[in-house]
Amino acid sequence: MRKIIASIDLGSDTIKIIVGEIYNNKLNILAISDTPSKGIKKGLVVNPNEMMNCLKKGLKKIEESLDLKVKKAIINVSAIDANFISSEGTCTINNADGIVRGTDIVRALQASTYNKVALNKELINVIPVDYILDDEQKVINPKGLKANRIVARSILITTPKKNIYNVLSCFDKLGIEIIDISVGAIGDYETFKNNKISNSIGAIINMGSNTTTISIFNKGIMTNSEVIELGSENIDNDISFIYKINKVESKRLKENLALGHKRLASATVSEEIKNKLGDIIKINQYEISEIVMSRIAEILNKVKKEINYLTKHEISYIIFTGGLTEITDLSLLLEEIFGKNVTLGKIDIIGARNRKYSSAIGMIKYFNNKLKLRDKEFSIFDFEELEYLSSANKKMNISNDTIFGKIFGYFFDN
Repeated sequence: MRKIIASIDLGSDTIKIIVGEIYNNKLNILAISDTPSKGIKKGLVVNPNEMMNCLKKGLKKIEESLDLKVKKAIINVSAIDANFISSEGTCTINNADGIVRGTDIVRALQASTYNKVALNKELINVIPVDYILDDEQKVINPKGLKANRIVARSILITTPKKNIYNVLSCFDKLGIEIIDISVGAIGDYETFKNNKISNSIGAIINMGSNTTTISIFNKGIMTNSEVIELGSENIDNDISFIYKINKVESKRLKENLALGHKRLASATVSEEIKNKLGDIIKINQYEISEIVMSRIAEILNKVKKEINYLTKHEISYIIFTGGLTEITDLSLLLEEIFGKNVTLGKIDIIGARNRKYSSAIGMIKYFNNKLKLRDKEFSIFDFEELEYLSSANKKMNISNDTIFGKIFGYFFDN
């Protein structure tokens, strides 16, 4: 079976949808859409009808590309007020040969969730830390090993129910089945992970439209997170206020004229524009870069303080991602504030190299890892749809009752 998975990143600025195929452990983009979003503020759905209309537009682009409807998808939810709970669960191995299988691992992880979630919270992620076999041997992956019982140690991520129920209701109305829920930072980590960061402690920072999310990872395990309510929209507001121009123009100038650091900006590079008063004004690159740099420096200094608050361990890496990080020469300012251990995330997937796609890409990779743990095959399309997708004549643009039980049923079923 072809392993085709869809992810939807509900951003405050844009809704990103990716349909990708995992082949030989690599992600290939089959279709991608990027639609301006409305009804989403600071990662939360504030106007369901507006959000659904934008989502419909994004899905239509995907369907026009694939000539197939997306009926199942992974989604992300805001990390605002997310909680991280250390837990553990036990599972007895009942297999005749005593070999630990994927189903045993999942049962142990499921056991780690029992009676751990407050009534006003919803469980959205169970992150394995390690496993203990027969109270003695500690391993990262027990699959294929012999044991009478395993203990799974995990991190449970919960979020307020109010943050998630609006989202779930919207997708239900649109007839889209949610197959997994994640926070964006987990996707970011999966996109950029390598052997170095998998064995060290660091931070991943996603700079978005209304918010900047700081997430701490310890050897690949997300242990803490905080959201700063500042992002690229604040820069747009600054430019709009200073030059008395509308938000559309301020955003365009930020993306096409301004630099992330004034060091290499030129006063001779400029653009003339009509402001709200009807006057023609000239905006030069150096001046607008000063404005942009000032606001980004404010955000970055807040990020630096939050990292020190979220972990007392020595940080080995800091990776920046998100749409705002695409601004030219941002790396100069990052190094100035954080030093040499800071990098801009790099995406090498054809069709989705912009860092604004990092969460959506990583959500697919993370879901695939869970499928492998479960020894399960999965595709968002059924057999007939896969046959149609594979047709030589097909033209395609390549580029339980609780929520927890329903979503994680993909992994916890017998």
